[in-house]
Amino acid sequence: MTPPLGKLSRDHLASVRAHYEADNAKPTTAGRSYRRLLAHYYNLLIPAESSVLEIGCGDGELLAQIHAKSKTGIDLSEKQIALAQARMPEGTFYVQAGELLRLPSTYDVIIVSETLNSSADGQLLLERLATVATPQTRLLINFHNNIWHPIFTLANALGLRKPPPATSWLSTKDVENLLELSQWEIIKNQARILWPVGTPLIAPLFNRWLAPLLPSFGFAVFNIARLRPAAIPLTLSVSVIIPARNEAGNIEAAVLRTPAMGAFTELIFVEGHSRDNTWAEIERVRSAYPQRRISALRQTGQGKGNAVREGFAVAQGDVLMILDADLTMPPEELPKFYDAIASGKAEFANGSRLVYPMEKGAMQFLNMVANQFFGLAFSWLLGQRIKDTLCGTKVLRRSHYLTIAANRAYFGDFDPFGDFDLLFGADKLNLKIRDIPIRYRERTYGSTNIQRWKHGALLFRMLAFAARKLKFI
Repeated sequence: MTPPLGKLSRDHLASVRAHYEADNAKPTTAGRSYRRLLAHYYNLLIPAESSVLEIGCGDGELLAQIHAKSKTGIDLSEKQIALAQARMPEGTFYVQAGELLRLPSTYDVIIVSETLNSSADGQLLLERLATVATPQTRLLINFHNNIWHPIFTLANALGLRKPPPATSWLSTKDVENLLELSQWEIIKNQARILWPVGTPLIAPLFNRWLAPLLPSFGFAVFNIARLRPAAIPLTLSVSVIIPARNEAGNIEAAVLRTPAMGAFTELIFVEGHSRDNTWAEIERVRSAYPQRRISALRQTGQGKGNAVREGFAVAQGDVLMILDADLTMPPEELPKFYDAIASGKAEFANGSRLVYPMEKGAMQFLNMVANQFFGLAFSWLLGQRIKDTLCGTKVLRRSHYLTIAANRAYFGDFDPFGDFDLLFGADKLNLKIRDIPIRYRERTYGSTNIQRWKHGALLFRMLAFAARKLKFI
């Protein structure tokens, strides 16, 4: 049941409606260029096949520039909605206040662009948005950075800017608090745009190259959120993909030590051109343990990344797990990853070897330093904390993987390891990423396939590549 709005809230909405009903001002060049910038960043966050709802869509100028399968807008003003419908005949529009939202559908993406500050009750508005959302919905909010408040005040005083109706100046912490109070969970936030006017040369320099380095001064703060997961975990089936190259001594232990999880657990070995008897051992173990769901295939391509993709392509489980055949990540810890995904606490579960003490000899000192550096670098790059990007165990829903694979062209086939292809894809989909601490063990059979210097240089190139695709855009 929607709580009733108090008199002060009703009066505020009436004043906002009156302001926009009487607004006869023509859009300014600066305003249009700013909305083009907003649309650019929103289009980087929104998959093109999404259904999108914008709260406070005004005359539809921003929504018209969003690439989406279907578009819906609501606004208080009948006049603004008429303008939006004329601009976008293919769109669906309603005259409504967000605080009193009632719509018959749910949406993949909900946009609240500079509307939260003018709302009568931000918490109530966000609570109403939950009625048109699913667990897969992403809520995208942008609002002005508080640091720009004095500049706005001065511009209003000098008559350089048309004053808006009565407006709050919510801080990032204020918005986070409202989201937490109203069933939403923050995935990440990021500040964008240092130069909101489309000035040639200056705007691209400031907004693409400097803004990621000076986030405290960003003009627009973008928050990405999802509904808090339900308390009751789902029962899901599991596919454990085990790339194996020269790992004959670990195959049987992988089968014996991997617990049964969920509705069923299948093990898929992907043998990668081994020089030892790994393939023969996989076939022997598969015959020796008919009670386990064990599949095997011989890799047609090269590298772990290719092996993971070939294994995922034949997987039947709802949840896809990667387990390195060296078993340095103990298989007994896989239920932690399953629980994180099944409970909804994570949408992408990333193993972290850098929390608990590890066995002596499990990781050399230079490797430890490199892991810590790349963890910090990729945490900055993705906007979510990733302590250990190089742990081989990564877990996600098969439905999310299929979406990542369908949109792989954005990054291209650049990752021989498979870890970063998944991490970057998860970030592009705005999935909630969580680290799962594990106890890292020393290898007991064979030798590592990692070449420290060669692969280290490759990681630096991948970091620079991803920065251009995710941060400097």
